[in-house]
Amino acid sequence: MNTQAKTKFSLIAVLLFVAVLLLNLLVHGVIFWFFRDSTLNPLLTALFAVLWGVAGVYLLYLSFSWAAEQFPEHISRRILPFVFIGPAVLLLGWLLVLPALRTLYLSFFNASSDKFVGLGNYLAIFSDRLLATALRNNLLWVFVGTLACVAFGLLIAILADRSSYERIAKSIIFMPMAISFVAAGVIWKFVYYYQPGTEQIGLLNAIVIAFGGEPQAWVTMLQPWNNFFLIIILIWMQTGFAMVIFSAAIKGVPDDILEAARVDGAGEIRIFFRIIIPYISTTLLTVTTTIIVFTLKIFDVVMVMTGGQYDTEVVATQFYRQFFMYRNFGYGSTLAIVLLIAVLPVIYFNLRQIRKQGGF
Repeated sequence: MNTQAKTKFSLIAVLLFVAVLLLNLLVHGVIFWFFRDSTLNPLLTALFAVLWGVAGVYLLYLSFSWAAEQFPEHISRRILPFVFIGPAVLLLGWLLVLPALRTLYLSFFNASSDKFVGLGNYLAIFSDRLLATALRNNLLWVFVGTLACVAFGLLIAILADRSSYERIAKSIIFMPMAISFVAAGVIWKFVYYYQPGTEQIGLLNAIVIAFGGEPQAWVTMLQPWNNFFLIIILIWMQTGFAMVIFSAAIKGVPDDILEAARVDGAGEIRIFFRIIIPYISTTLLTVTTTIIVFTLKIFDVVMVMTGGQYDTEVVATQFYRQFFMYRNFGYGSTLAIVLLIAVLPVIYFNLRQIRKQGGF
């Protein structure tokens, strides 16, 4: 094929690709407008929307893949990866990057977003007593919550792997991961429930009374210990996650190394600290940083249990209160950016660890 024919063929391929793009935009745009103004039964609307989502994504990739294959082979090989990751990148940009940039923009304005205040909102953070409490509580969640989740997860993984009831034990410990933080907050609300002057229906107070003690308002009056009672909920939920990851890593430790250490007279404690821990150190760091991200973003449990009252405020609940309740868009956006800045280094470190393990 001569140069002129190749150019003509490439031009046709470009036109086909553009035609496929415009056709997809037209078809999916019409369907979107139909659903937006639809007067159908809500159940039928939901059913058709699911069908559109499944079939639409399939046809989207199929049509773009066909259009990319019309190019010469050396060009097609370069285009196809972008065809498959392009929609995901666009969706992430639309749902994550653009809102983050808009939040950053709003953080430089006043409460009603009509007057530029520069770094005024950021400077106000350092004089806000409520934010100081929120930052203190966040640090408490990070250190106590992460340490307990990692320690208990590692301990249970070691013990469960040596037990004849490994599957049952792991299933029970992992079960809380199946529910959301909101559902966990509702469950633990009944555990900590306290009603003065009446019969106690809260599980913990019932146990305390059974042993002759006095019922307590665990998450309201016992300050600052109430934060620790809330952190227990995180431990209850995230220990199963840590246990599963650690158990998989521990099973990857070569048996011949462990047997050689036992033959040389090493005890189980020494084997644990000298062989197992160094061998799974990368996994240990990954799990730790992942749970740190969870704790930095903690919101649901605090909001359900106390609403951020009784000195249990964290940065996320303070952001929600400022932005959505007080309508202070400037200061609320600033808190969101502060939380993002706190999370980004941990996420970056986590990605580096995954890259070292050959994840990508």
